[in-house]
Amino acid sequence: MSILEADRTVTTTLAEPLTRRERVVLSELAEDVTLEEIATRLFVTRNTVKSQVRSVYRKIGVSTRAEAVAWAEAAGLR
Repeated sequence: MSILEADRTVTTTLAEPLTRRERVVLSELAEDVTLEEIATRLFVTRNTVKSQVRSVYRKIGVSTRAEAVAWAEAAGLR
């Protein structure tokens, strides 16, 4: 599945589509790294990453990192 196809899938299944940055953060969550390490990779603060993670969780209807990663895999984003 191409990125464009994945975008369509995610957009059509969510009330609020994930932004490009939220998709990046979601993919980073699948790695064994801390929020601080994600922030460093993305050149933002840890609080920015925390806000983006909360937004992703709310949009996809999960409450844990493991659920978010499973959702991403099921949606074909990983």
